[in-house]
Amino acid sequence: MAVDATLHCLTGCSIGEILGLTIGAITGLTTGSTIAISVALAFLFGYALSTLPLVQGGMSLRKAVTLVLAADTLSIVTMEIVDNLVMAVVPGAMNAGIVNPLYWITMSLALLTAFFVAVPVNQYLLVKGKGHALVHGHHH
Repeated sequence: MAVDATLHCLTGCSIGEILGLTIGAITGLTTGSTIAISVALAFLFGYALSTLPLVQGGMSLRKAVTLVLAADTLSIVTMEIVDNLVMAVVPGAMNAGIVNPLYWITMSLALLTAFFVAVPVNQYLLVKGKGHALVHGHHH
């Protein structure tokens, strides 16, 4: 279940990260601004992908958002720290531009690394009855 929870989190984070980093690369934003927009979008998409099925299953938006914030925040934070750290430390990756293979290779490496770092975090949360365990019973 920890792998499934991490893959779920990775999906939202990946959408946000790729969109944010692409926006930053296309518009020429600074590294800091690009990371900020990427993180914001990763949280937005990560939370949205978890909230939507709960609301579709009949849960109120307020309850769903509260549950998702409690369940997904640590996993998303972990993934974002690792993902952006990898992107920032690989020389030239942030400024490579979206047509440069370095950009996409580093992005793939960053997301893969973030996944493997977040799996034990999600495993710990599940053992403690937190994280994805909080929403698991609400999925239909």
